Amino acid sequence: MPLVGDIGCLGADIADLTHEGDLGAFGAVDDEVLGVRMGMLGIEELFDGDGAESIFAVTALAGTWRVVLRAGHEAATTSAALCAVRGGVGVVVHDGGGGGSARGARLALWGMAYLAPIHRPSSIRHAIQLSFLSPDSVDLIVAKANRLEIYTPDAQPPFQLVLQHTKSLYGKVTLLEKIRPSSSQTDHLFVGTDRYHYFTLSWDAVHKQLKTEKAYVDVAEKAARDSQTGDRVHIDPTARFMSLECYEGVVNIIPITQAGKGKRKIADAVEVGELQDPIPVRIPEMFVRSSCFLHKRPKGGDKHHNPEIAFLWEDVIAGNKMRLKIRELEFHSTLRPSEDPQSAELEKGREAQGEVELGASHLIPLPPPIYGMLILGETSISYVDEWEYEIRPTPLDEATIFSAWCAIDTQRYALADDYGRLYLLFLHQNDAGEYNGHTLHVLGQTSRASTLVYLDGGMIFLGSHQGDSQVIKIEEQGLQILQTFANVAPILDFAVMDMGNRSSDAPVNEFSSGQARIVTGSGAYTDGSLRSVRSGVGLEPLGAIGEMGAPVSGMFRLRSSRNAGFDDTLVVSFVNSTRAFKFDSAGEVEELEAFGGSQMDECTLYAGNLDDGRVVQVTTSTVLVTDPDDSMVQGSWRPTGEARITDVATEGSTVLVSLDGAALVVLSLAGGDVQVQAQKTFGVGSQVSCITLSQSLPGAAVVGFWEGSKVATLSLQDLGELAAQSVAEEEGSLAVPRSLLAARILADQPPTLFIGLADGNVVTFSIISPQQPFAARKSIILGTQQPNFALLPRADGLENVFATCEHPSLIYGSDGRMVYSAITAEDAECVTSFSSEAFPGAIALAGGAEGEVKLAIVDEERTTHVQTLHVGETVRRIAYSAELRAFGLGTIKRTLRAGTEEVVSHFKLVDEVAFQELHTYPLNEDELVECVMRCELDDGSGSGNKAERFVVGTAYLGEQDSMRGRILVLEVTEERKLKVVTEFALKGACKCLAMCQGRIVAALVKTVVIFNLEYQTAGSPQLVKKAAYRTATAPLDLSVTGSTIAVTDLMKSLSLLEYKPGRAGLPDTLGEIARHFETVWGTAAANVSENTYLESDAEGNLIVLQHDVNGYSADDRRRLKVVSEMLLGEMVNRILPISVQPTPNALVVPRAFLATVDGSLHLFALIAPGMQDLLIRLQNAIAERVRSPGYVPFSKFRGFRSGVRDMGEEGPVRFVDGECVERFLDCGVEVQEEICKEVGIEGKSEELRGMVEGLRRIH
Repeated sequence: MPLVGDIGCLGADIADLTHEGDLGAFGAVDDEVLGVRMGMLGIEELFDGDGAESIFAVTALAGTWRVVLRAGHEAATTSAALCAVRGGVGVVVHDGGGGGSARGARLALWGMAYLAPIHRPSSIRHAIQLSFLSPDSVDLIVAKANRLEIYTPDAQPPFQLVLQHTKSLYGKVTLLEKIRPSSSQTDHLFVGTDRYHYFTLSWDAVHKQLKTEKAYVDVAEKAARDSQTGDRVHIDPTARFMSLECYEGVVNIIPITQAGKGKRKIADAVEVGELQDPIPVRIPEMFVRSSCFLHKRPKGGDKHHNPEIAFLWEDVIAGNKMRLKIRELEFHSTLRPSEDPQSAELEKGREAQGEVELGASHLIPLPPPIYGMLILGETSISYVDEWEYEIRPTPLDEATIFSAWCAIDTQRYALADDYGRLYLLFLHQNDAGEYNGHTLHVLGQTSRASTLVYLDGGMIFLGSHQGDSQVIKIEEQGLQILQTFANVAPILDFAVMDMGNRSSDAPVNEFSSGQARIVTGSGAYTDGSLRSVRSGVGLEPLGAIGEMGAPVSGMFRLRSSRNAGFDDTLVVSFVNSTRAFKFDSAGEVEELEAFGGSQMDECTLYAGNLDDGRVVQVTTSTVLVTDPDDSMVQGSWRPTGEARITDVATEGSTVLVSLDGAALVVLSLAGGDVQVQAQKTFGVGSQVSCITLSQSLPGAAVVGFWEGSKVATLSLQDLGELAAQSVAEEEGSLAVPRSLLAARILADQPPTLFIGLADGNVVTFSIISPQQPFAARKSIILGTQQPNFALLPRADGLENVFATCEHPSLIYGSDGRMVYSAITAEDAECVTSFSSEAFPGAIALAGGAEGEVKLAIVDEERTTHVQTLHVGETVRRIAYSAELRAFGLGTIKRTLRAGTEEVVSHFKLVDEVAFQELHTYPLNEDELVECVMRCELDDGSGSGNKAERFVVGTAYLGEQDSMRGRILVLEVTEERKLKVVTEFALKGACKCLAMCQGRIVAALVKTVVIFNLEYQTAGSPQLVKKAAYRTATAPLDLSVTGSTIAVTDLMKSLSLLEYKPGRAGLPDTLGEIARHFETVWGTAAANVSENTYLESDAEGNLIVLQHDVNGYSADDRRRLKVVSEMLLGEMVNRILPISVQPTPNALVVPRAFLATVDGSLHLFALIAPGMQDLLIRLQNAIAERVRSPGYVPFSKFRGFRSGVRDMGEEGPVRFVDGECVERFLDCGVEVQEEICKEVGIEGKSEELRGMVEGLRRIH
């Protein structure tokens, strides 16, 4: 009997991990997710395993949703967190949006949407090794959602996979397989997508592009149901047939052309090894968890046995028993397939003898000489012989759930399980070479594997959906991780931290500025992590001098002679010594014993050339001027007494030195000697912390002081104060300036003064004059320790600034604004410009305990940079408080003890920069975090003051606690600890939280409730229910604008509620004012403009809805209109609205960020009214000319698609795909001119190119 329990028995959703496939039936658990939405609770749960079995079924009994756990899954290893089901039956009705009326046109005008990718999908579910790029190459191809990436091993040790090519497809990849036609010297790649498009690709070595060899017309079975356990593709061992399983009860057999003889020769000119047309064959087996072709002993000669396919399937009628069926493929060929169709049958079949374990999940076919197959289960591994198909199980030492496998050779197999463990399975053979038992060894801990590919030499590629993908080497003592590929998927929640804006309600800086950082909760369980995503630039390595053997304290560039036109000498300084390296015109490096009479036995604080070519070296004890040509000392200066030089700044022939921070001395090097121009001693309360000189401040120096957070400009004539400014954000706060730099970043704008503070903040001012150097203050946080600045000159006379700290940044000007780009130099501590003859435009970097020095060039192309903080728990919810400078994290931890899973949940307080855990509040036993929110609530003082608070919504697991939950209000004490202010017990799960007019809005199981925090007596606050509204099914997400609350429903799309506080003793009210009258399985929504909402659904669609508040009739005013829609192809877990101050004449205005289960981040924007028509026509023109691999139409890829409505012929509606538009830049000049002519701007390709480049820069 199946186990039956109320759907609320688990009452919480652990994670929206993934979605792929059809939602048209209850009990659908496909590809990477374990679970789906449960009943009225809308529970989304972790369930993993590519092609995972359908573990649950749902029935609706008397209006109560119930979950049926399939028999056999009561095993101890079955996670308590597995109680979840994706499913749903609904009819989608399209009301046609604006309907052609003037009012509809007006709505459409402001609803035109633009979507651009910030971070592309990083989840890897499918990978394959083949010889693709050349006959002798060993290539790895991985699929990341709709992108293919081709990697090859680096020829130079250590072993690394190097990306050779990447290409986006018009469809999400679900299948990969390789074939080798006889006429091809390389393998071809067979690809299947979620839109039922199948095609083969080869590599065009001449054009360095993918080439479509054959594309199948839509082979979709219109009447069949999608496979509920994942798509599968196999090629039989004799390479005669390919099987394709995409539908329940249907196997598509694709014959592979063979070389015939005599009369059997194929009359048509068909290439041997080519895939022929598919033949659909029906089978009675449903819910197939795994399948495979079996290896058969040869008959002798050229004859072959009919291929046999094994199906591991779940018999629902017999009480969810697992069965193993082996069917014989009978194929009837014809001489002319085009005229006389070929046929195939799978009628003959045999049942395996013995019981199949209920937790069985994978079949492994065994090659000769062993033959037969293995069944991987939760508690055993079974062998099935090739003769009688008898099942012989061998129990596992510890129960587990296997997720992937790959063959190393005929006797060794690598297995991966759901808990991130990698195993080595060794098959023993008897004297006849047949199976004689097996042993299983644990190799070590890895990411949770979705796919395994054996490379060579004991190395395995592990592709992961919920953790970083890895290259692993098997060793005697276990395993070694050789390479890691960062993966942000699945993004369960995220927050935007504006490093340049400390206010929680101010407009956010654009993401491309580098000041907005997206912090995601990624991965699941042991692979759970925080990821920081920033716009940035990369470094292209040119070479390395090597490790210096000690930390580097400074680096400086020199010209070795007065006539040298390039930098050719790099000076590297250490704590008590100096080294110099000279580069010749070919880039060869030679270490010098000295450079121009310099002192090499001291720490060099500065080295450089004067305008006349002379060399200046400043050490802790001396200022030295030498002639580089004859190494003669032309002048020197030493401080008197025991004073030491601790800091130095230079500009032209002027040198400013700081003596122990207690005195400043201005030196002039204009003559033949070193002359003291001015000096000043400072008192104990005004010690100098940092200094700088700049041509932007003629006749003045900028000086920072330890006391009072003071920065001042001083005259170089007498070191008298010209202007002063405190850099502390608030009066009384401590902010010590530790580094200074003045640079001209933007053309036609004043120079910028950069001040690096000891706490990691960077404060900038515009320099009007030496007397007015502190205009237009701005600040940004780059770390927790002082940033140091390096000036990098540009060819156009402007300058860039390299800031070294925990988050290294390159600061430069772009489009009239200052951009802080993250840069791939995490270990850089010292940086200098070094434009040598061999390496023009290069920079030198040094860092690490051993002082590795290397040269690199800064990439011009901006990308996204990801930094990782491993948490080891599922980071399910994130809330960011700018005032507290901390994140609140709702986490879930899973542990396996004695074969039983234990799940616990916490709320953590984490520092905003270092991500250091400050405090943890544990939830009760069997209680899971559902939602987290930061807000300002009454502090209870009676004065009406507000205080920053975190609010946490929870739910309880277990059948007895199915209708329980809590709302917790937490404060952060001065010691940065969490403390409960109050709590409120609920009769169900709290799914989502928001704030409306100072009150808490909670989305519960079936209702939306307004709570108010009230103090009955001082120090005893409590939550009081003020109003409630019963939703259609189950609310999943909330978005509040003023008094309007947008509610995303599990099945009934989006509805708008209006909250009205009670007056004159009347109660508060909460009522519906508008609704979207379609059945849409919503996942998230956000307000993106006035009366405009962006909604995502579980089938990967994006819908822009608009509320016509000025409609002519009451029906118009209560109906949300669809103004834009598009298929994204990935399920969105979270939409976060943003308020961005757009740049002047912006083409699009950013309105929201979107995060998906596949690890992609997107920027949603609204198009300026004057650009809408042009961008739509431009998208259509590009889509007609740019062909996707497989010849899939753009309209099929981006057209809205749901269970009952497919807009694949029409394409996206009033929605512009930024990735498509940006392909204009990749077109040739002639094609660009054709496109310009078509869109009505003939002869203006340069202008259009500039416009598209501007669109690319916004993300």
